[in-house]
Amino acid sequence: QVTLRAGVELDAHQVNQYTLILWAACPGEDEVEGRLFVRVTTGQVLRCDTPFASAEGDVVQVLADVAPRTPLYAVLPQMLGGLTVRFPSPSFLQFRLRNHNTPLTLTRRGLVLAPDNGFDPSKDIQTFRLEIEVMDRHGHNCSGAVRVEVLPSRRPRVTFPEPHRAVMVTQGIGPREVVTQVHARGDNVRYAILAPVAPALFTIDEVTGEICSTRRLEVIRAQLLIRAYNALHPDDHATATVNITVQGTDRQAPRCVPAIFVSQVPETVSPGSTLVTLRCTDSTSTDGCLHYALEGPPSSLSHFCMEGPQLKVNTTLDYDSEAMAALGFQFTATIVVTVGGQPLQSTHVPVLVTVTPVNEFRPACPSSATFTVPETAAFGSVVGRVAGTDRDYPPDSIEYSVEGGSGPAQPFSIDRRTGEIRVVGPLGSQQQNSYRLVVRLTDTHNDLDLRKRLSRLCDVSVRLQAVPDQLPVCIPEVQELRIRAGSPGSRQPVTRLVCHSSPDSAVLTYTIAGGNEDGRFRLEGNTLVYLPTDRAEPHTFVLLVEVWGGSGARRRSSMVALVVHVTPWSTPVPPSTTAQHTTLQKEPLVVTLTEAVWHPPAWFVAVLTISGALLLATLGCMARNLLCSALPLPSSFCSSWDVMEHSRVEEEQGHPHASSPVSVCQRWWVPCQGGRKSPVALSSHSCLSSTQGQFDGRAQDPRTGRDYLFSSVTGARRWI
Repeated sequence: QVTLRAGVELDAHQVNQYTLILWAACPGEDEVEGRLFVRVTTGQVLRCDTPFASAEGDVVQVLADVAPRTPLYAVLPQMLGGLTVRFPSPSFLQFRLRNHNTPLTLTRRGLVLAPDNGFDPSKDIQTFRLEIEVMDRHGHNCSGAVRVEVLPSRRPRVTFPEPHRAVMVTQGIGPREVVTQVHARGDNVRYAILAPVAPALFTIDEVTGEICSTRRLEVIRAQLLIRAYNALHPDDHATATVNITVQGTDRQAPRCVPAIFVSQVPETVSPGSTLVTLRCTDSTSTDGCLHYALEGPPSSLSHFCMEGPQLKVNTTLDYDSEAMAALGFQFTATIVVTVGGQPLQSTHVPVLVTVTPVNEFRPACPSSATFTVPETAAFGSVVGRVAGTDRDYPPDSIEYSVEGGSGPAQPFSIDRRTGEIRVVGPLGSQQQNSYRLVVRLTDTHNDLDLRKRLSRLCDVSVRLQAVPDQLPVCIPEVQELRIRAGSPGSRQPVTRLVCHSSPDSAVLTYTIAGGNEDGRFRLEGNTLVYLPTDRAEPHTFVLLVEVWGGSGARRRSSMVALVVHVTPWSTPVPPSTTAQHTTLQKEPLVVTLTEAVWHPPAWFVAVLTISGALLLATLGCMARNLLCSALPLPSSFCSSWDVMEHSRVEEEQGHPHASSPVSVCQRWWVPCQGGRKSPVALSSHSCLSSTQGQFDGRAQDPRTGRDYLFSSVTGARRWI
């Protein structure tokens, strides 16, 4: 029997015939060889997809809470690729399940469905294997396997946090009143009463879980079995037992002393200390049935606890913390006293505990308290700040003071609140180059008793930084003064020198270093005074005044030059006697002006130059014609060409006369002189006599400012 090897696919388009050589032999006989020819033809062949047809099979993962008969997998054909999923199966295929030991179902269309009752959610991972055979109408078949892995559900299961509960109520509760409420965890939770099957006294809200009475309750005991389930998955459920006891109304709530507890405790109270012991009594005098519980915010429950009727401190009450400040340094709580654990027979005792501060820590000095200040620091200058610290609340509430106060030996003061050190006296590095201050740090508002204050002494060092003295500066350094001497024996102030030095507090001294002839001048502080004499002639004095600043070996000086022009008191002087102050600048003042400059292109410059030249030539010609026709001009200005041209025109018009050249020259204000050849002589006319051409006056032209000679007889003019 010759079979096809497993996993081999035949393709007629690639190989359409196979030749098999077979050898056969019987015992004791010769071997026989034969050939078998296998021809491959094209046709529709069922092929399985690799994951489905593999030895392990295809894998599908589903959750355990999947609904019953939910499609999990679909076996589908492909003409070239075998089988796939998520598409409906053709009707000509037949699907058969080889193994039947599985709760899963395979339909005629190749769909794998979940069990009819769903999966068991209580189990861990479950695995089911399905071996499926597919056959078409031609008898071609294909087989594969599907492995379904059932994973635990990710949704929370329905559970009761309190599966057993006891409730006590008083008799007289009317119908439809809430007796208690149950609560179960999970999704889409619904509630139902399982037992008794037909409850006569109670009913439950299937959504909220509230158990209500159906009629007026009398003294009775009842037990309810409550079931909570997931509305979408009813198999996910849980049960709880509720015992309800209806008591008579003869019992009353306990009475406690004190009914309200208000107290102040220091922050240093030790854990375990008892703050109050309640004295509570019941109407039946059964103190042993009283239960005490503390209710309130989490902060109060963490700091306090109940031990029987005693309220005790559970942990340290630290006043010096931001958490305590956020609570306002107060804790509120309520002590609930019940009889037999029944809330309806309970008493509530309000509790208010205020934590008070205790001054526990001394202020701490700063790590570095050394400051440097220039010896020229002005009054009020800030030297530095002493930053003390205190761990008590409020933090760093410190007052500062300098031991011994301020004085010449300690020219500093400190701000009481901020700790800033300031200069309040003169400093001099020549006498002392550093100061040692003792600063007292005293805490404030850190204790309920304001008299309980702690302090600490801190050493502060202030070093003086020497500042070299500057030369005295006088403005101006050179002065030129003019004064009129007074009467002999008088005292006459001349000027007052304005000088300053660094530091500004340094005292300046003034001396006349030169130029004080015969002691005519003297200095009174920074004022120059002149002592007049009976000298009659004016005199100029050049004084050199030396200005000294600083002290000791660091004294430095500068010179001021004074040029004083003294006019005797008997000599006439200009009406103004005000002294003139001339300041000679040592350095020129350079003023820089920035102007915007336009750089036109070359062609524009060329066109503008040519246009300007033509315009000027035109204006020159027009001005020349106008001046020659209207103004008296010198003979040189009236050219021979003009005279000859005018004479030629007159002759052509038939009006020649002997005096025409003279009249022309007179008309143009050009006289002719005797014995002088003129261009007019070219016209063969005689000029006027020399007697008529004599000039007897001189004047100045008001327009041009030039001088000229004129004749009062002829009116002729000649420019000089």
